[in-house]
Amino acid sequence: MLAVSLFPVTACAAGSGGEGVQRLSVRVLGEVPHDPQAFTQGLLWHEGKLYESTGLHGRSTLRRIDPGDGRIEHSVELPEALFGEGLARVGDRLVQLTWRNGEARVYDLSTLELVERQRYSGEGWGLCFDGRELVMSNGSAQLVRRDPTSFAELERIEIRLDGRPVRGLNELECAEGWIYANVWQSDRIVRIDPASGEVMAVVDAAPLRRRLTTPLETDAVLNGIAYRPDTATFYLTGKLWPVLFEVVFVD
Repeated sequence: MLAVSLFPVTACAAGSGGEGVQRLSVRVLGEVPHDPQAFTQGLLWHEGKLYESTGLHGRSTLRRIDPGDGRIEHSVELPEALFGEGLARVGDRLVQLTWRNGEARVYDLSTLELVERQRYSGEGWGLCFDGRELVMSNGSAQLVRRDPTSFAELERIEIRLDGRPVRGLNELECAEGWIYANVWQSDRIVRIDPASGEVMAVVDAAPLRRRLTTPLETDAVLNGIAYRPDTATFYLTGKLWPVLFEVVFVD
């Protein structure tokens, strides 16, 4: 991914920022083994399983994972020319972005068989489904709403914190009426009002990195948000991380 200018660290420091912006951290409830070779790009939970999209040319996959022990139950490899990115579920289908290939790949949820391809322009980073529309990031401060059937662009919304654009929006999760987004090359997650584009909360997930016992590569950044509605918890991980963390966000 191309380097981008992230929002200033001071904008997310405790005590800075506009009124109403919550400053949250993470409370770890559990840990699950995670493939340390998985360059995590997208993560979601559905009916007791985790689904993961991984990236890098020649290593990109779509996976179904047992959240109890981290075992990969089924994995589908992408062609070597494709770089896997964000992942969303729309009904009985999974939609996987690619980075610079302009191709959204649509799979059958149960078999993980490829059933359709959709085209789009620009880069694909994160993806989530809010129940009506797909929401897509491209590494900028803008999110793009798309039709879940045709993948046609419907609207663009700029995401702002303290009046400033939040660049580097990456992996997305639509949950609890919000859009959650990893901010690339940081240990922060922002909670976004989907109507206004305003950041309503900033989650400091740095404690997760400190729990890892093995050194991380430079590219091993926080990335991957999956919401589990039956427990109101989140699964978080990072690119090349050996652990998936089940957490709640706390003051």
